[in-house]
Parts: sequence; structure tokens; C-alpha cells
Amino acid sequence: MKAGKPLRVLFTTSECAPWAKVGGLGEISAALPPALRALGLDVRVLLPCYPSVRACARGARSIATLDAEFGLPAARLLRATLPGEVPALLLDCPALYMRDGGPYVDANGADYADNALRFGLLSRVAARLASAGSPLRWRADVLHCNDWPTGLAPLYLSGLPDPAGSVFSIHNLAFQGLFPLSEAGSLGIPAGALHSDGVEFWGRLSFMKAALRYADRLCAVSPSYAREILDAEHGCGLEGVLRERSADLVGILNGIDSALWDPASDVHLARCYDARSLAGKRVNKRALQQEMGLQQNDDVLLCGMVTRLTDQKGVDLVLDALPALLERPLQLALLGTGDAALERAVADAAAAAPGRVAARIGFDEGLAHRIEAGADVFLMPSRFEPCGLNQMYSQRYGTPPIVRATGGLRDSVTDFSEAAVRGGEATGFVFDEASADALRGAIERALAVYGRPAVWRTLCRNGMARAFGWDRPALAYRTLYASVRARR
Repeated sequence: MKAGKPLRVLFTTSECAPWAKVGGLGEISAALPPALRALGLDVRVLLPCYPSVRACARGARSIATLDAEFGLPAARLLRATLPGEVPALLLDCPALYMRDGGPYVDANGADYADNALRFGLLSRVAARLASAGSPLRWRADVLHCNDWPTGLAPLYLSGLPDPAGSVFSIHNLAFQGLFPLSEAGSLGIPAGALHSDGVEFWGRLSFMKAALRYADRLCAVSPSYAREILDAEHGCGLEGVLRERSADLVGILNGIDSALWDPASDVHLARCYDARSLAGKRVNKRALQQEMGLQQNDDVLLCGMVTRLTDQKGVDLVLDALPALLERPLQLALLGTGDAALERAVADAAAAAPGRVAARIGFDEGLAHRIEAGADVFLMPSRFEPCGLNQMYSQRYGTPPIVRATGGLRDSVTDFSEAAVRGGEATGFVFDEASADALRGAIERALAVYGRPAVWRTLCRNGMARAFGWDRPALAYRTLYASVRARR
């Protein structure tokens, strides 16, 4: 590469907000690339052209045609521009991507039967754009892949001429992209990789394992998660592979979009506020109580929760602790969707305690912001949490989070103590055991501090002073990319 030429990075992802978002990956894919471009890197985002993407990508134009390979169909590349002026390369294959439903599941919530082909094609095209066989004049120096839908890309890249370096980010090891080994032929996976030291995982093909085996560097989305996945409790059966690659594994804590999540300018709120005007939180608390049908009461501790309703998130711990907590001056406002049994349990809890517990099943972006602003504390009792973003939003909104000490929650929330709050360090309440009793104990601690208004305001302001933007993570990724390029 010529001196002075910016490092070229192909950021490959299955979702990117606001064009296609299911969870945190969509938000990260929207925020990290512009932060990297601000550092002078030439970053482009490769994304499947779903219906939502096509609707948003006005003015997209075709820039390359990709022939069919193996059992993968032909496709086109379209050029568009994401918000933030980030160049986007859209993988256009209507037979695979133009469907009702979401990126991974159909309108009934069932996985698409051909997800192996859908994301095998994404991985194959990513690898071609990072090798001498690129159909474009632009060619990546580093291929950055994200989670299992891009997991085959490092494997494909290893078999192409003059390959770029590769980085694979582990956002959630629990989702591994497992398919029958019989899919290998249509995906063009070489026979030499179809074994336990390659992509085979308990008799199945694992996209995640392919990336862990073949990427040059691995990156977990928080330092604590990078350590946790080396052990059986959080390794999801891949801890042995990860221990073998531990020298190539780093942890970089995600950031948040500080412009989108800013209580001083948030268009979703009843009243904007900042650390100097915390009275605005009371206005938002009253507005949230009214919106959710809760009793209007300034003195209760209003607990907020915006979450996927899954066992991972510890929703059952909240439900188990709730009867005892409702003996205290406390309310709960919850927004979420997910497991049907948990949806019913949450709805039942709200019906059993009207005015004290309120639940909205579904997703509502505006309400998510209003819960962050109107709640007094934010609950995240996750059994595991690779990074998490809501605990960062909460601190920015002066809403101390109550979190279990795991993954990114451990890395981003400092537990309350008298000395820590006076020193400007404490930002929330942290507990260790994944149990209803431990969660209840943390909430009881929060109730005690809430009864001391001056100390509580200091705790809120401590969180609002924390910097969770993408500047620092982007610098760490730039260093990681440089190390990969140096290897090549």
C-alpha cells in the first residue's frame, strides 16, 4: 500500500440502523463506521439489500455484477450512502433478501429455511471484495466481519489470492449460525474444513466457528466478555477454540450514539434536561407515569426496563422479585418483546398490580427514550451480557442502572459506595449472583440511597459525566486494524 493512502476497511454486517435493525448490532453498525471515517479511514459498509434497505437507499445505483458460484446465486452490488455520509455497498439478490419479515426470520417469526445461503452469499461477496478477485476498483485492506451471518467470510478469504487481513467481532456467542453439514457443498466450503478443527460443531456446520478458526484477529464487544467466553459458563461450547486463539482475542467496549441519546436534545421527551437541570427528570417521570398508566407519585422509585424478553436478560428474576418489591414504594415500567411465555408472564404481572406495574409488549423507539429519561433506575439483571447499550444510555440520562456484574455491564457501571459516589466514580448498583434475592438486594440499596436526595443527585450526575461515545472505541479498532495489516 502506498504511503499516505488511507486504510481501507470493509465493514460487513447483516443489519445497520436505521435501514435494518434487530438489536444492538444494527446500532453499532450505524455508529462505528462514521467514527472510523472521522479518524481518516476509508470505511465502507456491506449490507444485504432487504426491502427496508431498498426503501431507504434512494438513488442507489448498480456498480458490479457477481456471477453465481457453487450453489450461491448471482447478485449485484449497489452503491448508496448511509446516514453520516458513509458509503454503503448493498448486496442485491431479490430471491434471497426481498421478503416479508426481518433480516433473519419470516413474518411468523420462523427462521428462513435458506439462511445458510442468504448469509453464505454475504460472506462470499465480502471475501471477494477483500482479495485480488474484487469486482471493484476499490479493494479492502482489512475485512471487518460481525457475528455469525458473516462468519464464513474469513474462511472464504483464506482461499482467495492476495487476501486482506480479517477481524471478526463477537457480539453474542450464543447465536452461532448452525446448519446441516450437507449445506457445505452449495456454500463451496472445502472438504478439508469439514472437521472438528475446521467448521464442524457437533455434527453441524457452524458459521461462528468458521470465523473463530480462520479470522486473523477476534474481538469481543467488551473486555470482560472477552475473558468470560474462555470458560465453559459463557463459551457456548466454543471455549476450547477461543482458548486456542486467546492470543488473537481482544475486548473493545462498544460506544453509543451520543447525539441520538442525549437528554439535552432528545425530541422524544416531555422536557429536555442536562446535569445542571435535573428537575427535568421529574417532569419526564410524571409524563411516563401518565403514559404507562401508573399512579402519579413523585416519591416512589420508578424502575424502567427496555429489553428483549428472554432468559438471558433476567426478566424472570424481576418477576420473581416483584411480589416482595411491591411491598416497598416502587413502580415498574417495562417495554419489550420476545419469548411468548415471558410476554404472558409480564402482562399478567401488570394486570395483577395496576398502577404499580405497567408493560408494553412490542418495540417503540420513542417510548424507549422516555423510559430512560423518566425512570429513576434502570434494570439490567442479565445472566450474560456481551456489552449492552441501555446501561450506557441510562447513565447519560441520569438514571442509575442496576446491573449484574457480567460482560459489558461490569465494564461500564461502577457500584455505589459512599466513597465512590463522593469521588465521582459510582454510577449505579451492581450485584453478583443471578438470583431474584440478589436483584432485590440491589434494588433495596437503591431505595435507601434514593431517600437521600443530595447523594442521589450526585450519583445521577456522575453517570451523566461518563463519556460513552465512539471516539475511544474507534481508536482501539484503528489500532487493531493496523496490527492486522502489519501481519499481511
